[in-house]
Amino acid sequence: MRVSLQPAFILHRRPYLNSSLLLEALSRDHGRSGLVARGAMSVRSRLKGLLQPFAPLLLSWSGAGELATLTAAEEAGRPAPLPADRVLAGLYANELLVRLLPRHDPQPGSFHAYETLLGELVAAPGAEPPLRRFEKALLQELGYGLSLDREAAGGGPIIAEQRYRYVLDRGPLLATRVETGVPISGRSLLALRDGIPDDSAVLKEIKRLTRAALAQQLGGRVLKTRELYRARREPE
Repeated sequence: MRVSLQPAFILHRRPYLNSSLLLEALSRDHGRSGLVARGAMSVRSRLKGLLQPFAPLLLSWSGAGELATLTAAEEAGRPAPLPADRVLAGLYANELLVRLLPRHDPQPGSFHAYETLLGELVAAPGAEPPLRRFEKALLQELGYGLSLDREAAGGGPIIAEQRYRYVLDRGPLLATRVETGVPISGRSLLALRDGIPDDSAVLKEIKRLTRAALAQQLGGRVLKTRELYRARREPE
């Protein structure tokens, strides 16, 4: 199989053999792909500085199976560098995509959500609302979208002033009816549905819900970027 100049982002890279790189790339029309960039780390290779996370690229590759061979790479416009305090947020999104997206499965929705996230991480006042929107979109694209409009048992509309518990295999239930699930207010459910305001109390509840839903899909696998987040918060 040959793929020509496909819009893509590098999600992860690591050295391979003497002068090559192993890449995990997310492309618009081909989803997540494993690529070998031969000679990319050699002194004279222009790919060494080009194949970086968060930079919009055009990639070509050839080959079948788990690993294909990168045949060309170009810049796709000028990348806007992530601020230093947003890099870990970008790496967290990259790790989620590597862990949760199957290879060779077209994911145009996930590609668009990631592209949007990077733009928001550059420009938004805070990183939390863009991350929560990205998590919501990724769950939707994976087929595990959150139910945010109606109460799961009776089908009534979500009420902002009401308290709920979100049971992952059912949806939001009135807190008086169940003792399991993620506690959350109707206000936070509606905020997640409508776009997520920059409100610390709402963001805290939404984060608890999206992280629980993602943990279910991760199947117990620990994200390295979350460990880095925790390490940063611990006092020295």
